[in-house]
Amino acid sequence: MQNKIRVHGKAQNRTALGIVNAYLVLFPKATLEDLKQAFPDSLNPDSGVRINFVDMKKVDSVNPENWNGFFTAEDEVLHLADGTTVAVVKMWTKPSFERLVNKAAEYGIEIASFEQAEKGFGRKGGFTLEYINGWTPAVEEAKPKSKAWIWIVVAAVVLLGCLGYFFLRGNSKPAAAPMPKQAIGVVAKKKVTKQVEKIQKDFNAAQFSVNNAELNDSAKVILNNLAVLLKAHAQVKVNIVGHTSAEGNAEHNQKLSEDRAKVAFDYLVGLGVNASQLSYEGRGSSDPVDPNKPELNRRTEFIVK
Repeated sequence: MQNKIRVHGKAQNRTALGIVNAYLVLFPKATLEDLKQAFPDSLNPDSGVRINFVDMKKVDSVNPENWNGFFTAEDEVLHLADGTTVAVVKMWTKPSFERLVNKAAEYGIEIASFEQAEKGFGRKGGFTLEYINGWTPAVEEAKPKSKAWIWIVVAAVVLLGCLGYFFLRGNSKPAAAPMPKQAIGVVAKKKVTKQVEKIQKDFNAAQFSVNNAELNDSAKVILNNLAVLLKAHAQVKVNIVGHTSAEGNAEHNQKLSEDRAKVAFDYLVGLGVNASQLSYEGRGSSDPVDPNKPELNRRTEFIVK
């Protein structure tokens, strides 16, 4: 079954940006040249900007008067696996956008209607990705590059020592010992935890309205992704923890944080997640991330147990 992503966008150009982001989720190793081949400039000949993608380090490749025709904010640019930072054109006419949507369908990317997506998609990025067909993308940890030579030397010494030992002993090389089952479980849990952390970040970007515990459309899409992940890993348990900032009455904040955690809990159970996998609690304003930045303290945590 093909991996698929549904893009929920607030407006036409933001949905276009979401389409390109969805492509990178499906093909995380894609380069700038891959993007240009996947979504060629010929899709958008009537935008007034002659190219769809530009390397942010090569601003001279774009006419200065047209630079405003690209998404250039930090939460809008693309960060490719090879380290390239790319800006996407933000000028899309209706015919060009329709060509883009048709092209995206070839890669398993579909579009939710703007009417469905309009409510609750107020964050600056302007789009949310929904993973469908029971699939969620793997989250790879960044591998440290520094001091790698030390481990290569150590491995070589160990290998030579083992070869020398077996040569002297006259023994044949023994079969590799199987990986302990406990270690396999630890590795799997670590990967799931990384995926949950990504979902948590997206959920908090969706944001609750002030003094409100109602899930907006964007938050529901993100919880859909979490539900898929939890149903695929029935052994994983998640504690949903609500937090608020310190403004206002402490008792009110405590109740609000509990309500926000519970509404996420109820929504996940409604999607078919086993209630035994979930728990929830509210901590009000008792556990701030940064006392000087209230917006950071208004958050929901998904803690893998």
